[in-house]
Amino acid sequence: MGELLKNKVCIVTGSTRGIGKEIACLFASEGAEVVVNGTKAGSADEWIEKSGYQEHLHPYYFDISDAFEVRRNVMMVKKQFGHIDILVNNAAVEFNELIGMISRENMEKMFKVNVYGMIEMIQTVSRIMGRNENGGSIINISSVVGLRGNSGQLVYSATKGAVVALTKSAAKELASKKIRVNAIAPGLTKTELMEQVDKEKLQGRIRNICMGRIAQPNDIAGGCLLLASDYSGYISGQVLAVDGCTIM
Repeated sequence: MGELLKNKVCIVTGSTRGIGKEIACLFASEGAEVVVNGTKAGSADEWIEKSGYQEHLHPYYFDISDAFEVRRNVMMVKKQFGHIDILVNNAAVEFNELIGMISRENMEKMFKVNVYGMIEMIQTVSRIMGRNENGGSIINISSVVGLRGNSGQLVYSATKGAVVALTKSAAKELASKKIRVNAIAPGLTKTELMEQVDKEKLQGRIRNICMGRIAQPNDIAGGCLLLASDYSGYISGQVLAVDGCTIM
């Protein structure tokens, strides 16, 4: 077990599966106390018990788009651990629709979680982080499509572009409190959602990746570990693309 995050308390939103789950497990393996978050009660209980890090993984089930639930649960975390050092805003929803076929309902869902929920988490957690002697680290998960766009992902790209913009503004505003704010922009990543993608289209997208493969969730988690650790103590307001050198 490593010690890069020893004695740190972390919240990872949207961490019951996929990339968030990998981040939570990696942080726990480096000595952190990790709050595992999801909206479905009990959805992480089984794998936490089998993880080998169950003493360091703490499930908190709440919807980040509900301001009241955010404040209530973050204060519960503060009460349990006394401080919060790291926030990874990973929770997001995605609907891919072509222009002319974009659903207003899906548009509102994406902004509600991907942008408004993230802002709510930053507002609430930063108040607690600001009391720490050494501040803290906030890591927002954006996407390569938020930097470069992609056909069929206009609204999703817009939300992830907003993540980049809010990251830079939050970094400037919170720097005086020693809170660093950075973003990770993953490229195409192998998750459960990948099983639903057309195989031919997938191969076409892989051909645009110079390293010749899609990312694994641990690739994204590694980038988050760098930004969470003291090794990035003078890095803030940056967007780290973890995309295997993707050409778009």
